[in-house]
Amino acid sequence: MDQPDPSTAARVLVAEQTQGRWTFLRRGLRGQSTLAAVAVVAVALLTGGLLLLLMLESALVAGTDSFLRTKVQDVAAFIQSHDAEEASLVVAETAKKDPLVQIIDAQGKVIGASEPGLLKGPLSSLRPTAGQSATDKVSAPDLVGDGDERYLVVWGVDDDEDTRYWVLAGRTIQPQSDTVRIVTWFLLVAMPLLLGLVAWSVYFLVGRSLRLMETIRTQVNHIGAGRLSERVDVPRTGDELQALAATMNSMLGRIETADQRQRQFVSDASHELRGPITTLRTGLDISNADPSGETWRGMRPVFAEETQRLQGLVEDLLTLSKADDEGMTVRREDVDLDDVLAVELRRLKATSSQRIVADLVPAKVAGDPVRLGQAFRNVLDNADRHATGTIAVKLSVTVQTVSVTIDDDGVPVPLADRERIFERFVRLDESRSRQQGGSGLGLAITRGIIEGHGGRVTATVAPQGWCRFEISLPPMPRPPSEPPADVPTANSNQG
Repeated sequence: MDQPDPSTAARVLVAEQTQGRWTFLRRGLRGQSTLAAVAVVAVALLTGGLLLLLMLESALVAGTDSFLRTKVQDVAAFIQSHDAEEASLVVAETAKKDPLVQIIDAQGKVIGASEPGLLKGPLSSLRPTAGQSATDKVSAPDLVGDGDERYLVVWGVDDDEDTRYWVLAGRTIQPQSDTVRIVTWFLLVAMPLLLGLVAWSVYFLVGRSLRLMETIRTQVNHIGAGRLSERVDVPRTGDELQALAATMNSMLGRIETADQRQRQFVSDASHELRGPITTLRTGLDISNADPSGETWRGMRPVFAEETQRLQGLVEDLLTLSKADDEGMTVRREDVDLDDVLAVELRRLKATSSQRIVADLVPAKVAGDPVRLGQAFRNVLDNADRHATGTIAVKLSVTVQTVSVTIDDDGVPVPLADRERIFERFVRLDESRSRQQGGSGLGLAITRGIIEGHGGRVTATVAPQGWCRFEISLPPMPRPPSEPPADVPTANSNQG
């Protein structure tokens, strides 16, 4: 079998590694950030460098142009005030190599110059009209003896006999060109160094951030259903990564709390459902063992009661489950709250042996009458179970709120339990047990309904020492022209 060429294998390995690095740069966040930063800085440097060079060259040329224009205008003024011959003598007497000056007549002959060599011929063929100027860049080694490029300003002038002359003044721009060239080379050398520094800085900083993010991701990925108590490490960086880790821990805390509540909910629900199901199953077993049917007929009331209790419990569980998944859904319509309360009070009066006292006034709220009736029914049934003789209900209206108080002459809820009583499956003592008819879900459902309407429900103590539940709801907004109604307009008692 032929052995592969080692050099070929090495080239393939290098190619694969290079391809891998380029793939990482194209796809990885670190590489993409580095490339984006380098590209942006490169465009900015190129744009800024070109603008700098253009502005620098323009500024250098502008100084030379201003100086030469002053020179040609001075010579042109002398021609107008004297004549071209005298101007030529003055130019020759004040000869300087920089700037170069020529006076050209209408036949194109140089009649005066600041250098003898310039008498051989004009530096430029430009011939502007009198009082106008033109500029040019020329290199005339045969006239001036060097190859430097010079900037020329040509000025047209007429003497007092309307004879046309042209004054040329030129100055080397080699220092300006050298300056621009030096700056250009500096930019060409500095730009790669600066881009390299930007690439390294971004690559390092993004890599540091990604390492911390990868640590957080790994820790979160390690946390499973049985390890919700674990938390990620919070880096003390004082930046968004620290905030991200803190937020992640806060989210994990909420998930852990929700998981605990769900597990407790399932456990409590199973415990609640076991009672009626066990009763029904035991009753069926006993009834089936009696061929006479007497046991079945005797157990029918028990079956009916347990079935009704089981149905109510399942409906309550479904209500709470929907509230957890979607929030308590309520319809919004105009509701006469006093009518809703009156219906529930009539129902309670027909089924309760307690004395019921009601003080109702007309009140309107925006909400779901069915849900509100369910909330009042739960609180009234709770009062009926724990009252010793009297239940008092009062509906009052103010500008800010519609308030319903439901008092019973039973034992008030202890201060330490006034929030806990609204949790699911909570019963405070033996008098509030399931044998008294409560499942421990009614007050939790009531709080969800009332809060879904923008209100609140609290447990407190009435002035006479009774147990009180107070429900507050926002009133129906009134038209601006309608005055507030703070005083009750009607009273009614039922007993």
